[in-house]
Amino acid sequence: MGSLPKPDKLSICWELLHRIDSMIFTGLINTGEASDLRKLVLDYKVSVADVFTDTLQKRDAELLAELRHFSNGSKKSGYHIIHICTEMEPLVSVGSLAPYVSGLSCALQRKGHLVEVILPKYASLDLDGVQGLREIEAESYSYFNGQLHGNKIWTGVFSGIGVTFIQPLYYSSFFSRERVYGYSDDFERFTYFSRASLDYILKSGKQPDVLHIHNWETAIVGPLFWDIFVKQGLGSTRILLTCQSLDSQCLERPDKLALCGLDPDRLHRPDRLQDNNKTHLVNILKGGLVYSNKAVIMSSIHSKGRIVRSLGHGLESTLAVHQDKLLVAPSGFENSTWDPSNDKFLPENFCAEDLKGKTVCKVSLQQQLGLSKNASTILVGCIFSDLSDVAENVKAVVRDASMRGIQFIFMGNRALASFQEELEDGNVRFIDSHNDDLSHLIFAGSDIMLCQSFHDPVLQVPQKALKYGAAPIAVNLNDIGFRHFIDFDHGTSKISQFISSTFGNMSLSQALDEIKNNPSNWKRRIMDAMSQDFSWDAECCDIHVSAYSALKNL
Repeated sequence: MGSLPKPDKLSICWELLHRIDSMIFTGLINTGEASDLRKLVLDYKVSVADVFTDTLQKRDAELLAELRHFSNGSKKSGYHIIHICTEMEPLVSVGSLAPYVSGLSCALQRKGHLVEVILPKYASLDLDGVQGLREIEAESYSYFNGQLHGNKIWTGVFSGIGVTFIQPLYYSSFFSRERVYGYSDDFERFTYFSRASLDYILKSGKQPDVLHIHNWETAIVGPLFWDIFVKQGLGSTRILLTCQSLDSQCLERPDKLALCGLDPDRLHRPDRLQDNNKTHLVNILKGGLVYSNKAVIMSSIHSKGRIVRSLGHGLESTLAVHQDKLLVAPSGFENSTWDPSNDKFLPENFCAEDLKGKTVCKVSLQQQLGLSKNASTILVGCIFSDLSDVAENVKAVVRDASMRGIQFIFMGNRALASFQEELEDGNVRFIDSHNDDLSHLIFAGSDIMLCQSFHDPVLQVPQKALKYGAAPIAVNLNDIGFRHFIDFDHGTSKISQFISSTFGNMSLSQALDEIKNNPSNWKRRIMDAMSQDFSWDAECCDIHVSAYSALKNL
């Protein structure tokens, strides 16, 4: 019988941290000693991982004795960040929050920061990739609706990130449902989870540098932290809120704030949670903005000024008051799996300095989908999450270009399947469902990727296209490209600036003409695009690290 694979050093450190959590809940140590032991693990994690390789085999008392005597090691510098959120790819994935949490967390950890994620224990969680999943033996209690309620706490490690799952016992139905969102009691569900997360952090003695909260669902952590928790041993912790979008805000009756222990009269004020338009209600996302120390708004195409002035969905005046704390960051992609130079899904790898493999990928893609095999034929990839807004534009673009012999491949949307019958030249292929393996080959084999928007936080088509040597081009009938969709004023992201200076003002017909009439210039643009880094590890991570640094100086 083969031996189990040896755990990596990061997993060993997380196992130690989770065992320290367990020691607190079982009463073996107090929160003060737990804080000291965590600091020991974090400050000396390289040496700790070498010494404590068999932590799973040790009883808590034995492990505690060894930790108390441990010394010497390699000093770690970095921030301790705890995400309190409702999605993380691939454990639970609904929209843009899931890839953001996992992508940013991994990028931060690669740069030496310690990151952990707290999630509800949904019945629908995909736990296949979670290592060392275990239940903490003692219950954790949290306040809700005038009483303390027990929760089961589960811990594990996913991709080197410590993950904690909170499972309500009395309110067991909150997260045992088919969907993640869309219920009439969503405010109660996620307010319960937010309060339970803070109660767990406090009970466990954790003292993170940053509590990173997300969207309206955990924005209530902001007022809870400053009104209730900050004076209970979390005085050095700061709050960062990320908004994937400002159009989902959650308006509720003020009296409902009392469910989690907040004072409605104190918070139902214009400068706090009172909604700017429906003044008889409180706005939960507004509360997160007001009570966070920094707020990051995710957008690859809009500047901070534009968002504050006109894209706040009723929160413009609040954003204006708090604009000094606002940052804008672009989405990224996971460069450990999306890199043509070592992509395991490609028949031949390639890079900006050697593009021969891209031709091999194109011919392989044509052959696999029954298209005419010709490396000189221009191939356009189309991977959309939603076609409802652009279906007619796409049909017109394809009709026009297919008459010029251009090949098209659509993936992941059935909305245009009927359009296939309208084409008689066989230059279009439809793949109804998303196929991750094949999507890599589509990016690698395409000369152009049609984009519904350059802000594509779910599929990250523009960023991946640039990395794989495919030009991201607007779905637009006119010859004005994306001028309506990119801000050119100060504060736009690097990817926005790069695309606007290269492919952003091209329609598909202009791009096809450029490939035909100026092939050498086109190749230079493609090679330059491939050399850029728009992954999570680049600008997105840098902006967040600068925000964390600013928080610690407050």
